[in-house]
Amino acid sequence: MKIENLTKYFGDTPVLEHLTLEFRDGRITAVMGSSGCGKTTMFHIMMGILKADEGSVEDFIGKKISAVFQENRLMEFLTAAENIMAVQRIPDEKKALNQILTQILPEEALGKKVSEYSGGMKRRAAIARAMLAESDLIIMDEPFTGLDEKTREQVMEFIQKYRKGRTMIFSTHQEAEAELLHADRIVLTAVGDRSEKSESILASPKA
Repeated sequence: MKIENLTKYFGDTPVLEHLTLEFRDGRITAVMGSSGCGKTTMFHIMMGILKADEGSVEDFIGKKISAVFQENRLMEFLTAAENIMAVQRIPDEKKALNQILTQILPEEALGKKVSEYSGGMKRRAAIARAMLAESDLIIMDEPFTGLDEKTREQVMEFIQKYRKGRTMIFSTHQEAEAELLHADRIVLTAVGDRSEKSESILASPKA
């Protein structure tokens, strides 16, 4: 999968400028970089939420994408299992889903509406929804924000178990998160921080 010469302005401000990247199929890729460097904008273009001003997004069109956004975007009047069932073509039994969810959520929370969850529990429910939905590609925008170290490692084990060979791209500020998921790395720099001779990205894939 590839994006080529991607450029996006908001008003007169360039957020992405002539950005070219490749993502290896079947791999986990961590997109790293400071706030404001365009990670979320790039993801939104890849998912078809935004249109680029220039450039192309190849091999993403037609793919089923499951996502975790910076906001959880859960249906708060439903339980975690019901949120997952809502994005499945053939919903699993709620009992079976709740059994899976006990791996990252407290059992006593599973009968409650998401509106009653803490912030960290909502984040885990959003990650579970993305991992358990039918998709070809998983995109996550800073999925581990707000999770403590123990919970983060628990969630990463869940991701590894249910990724099932799908390509996954996620953004993070933390090198440790890329390490724990054995991810390829792409470092994205803000447009204003790039010298004229530098590449838009620095890629250092890890085998």
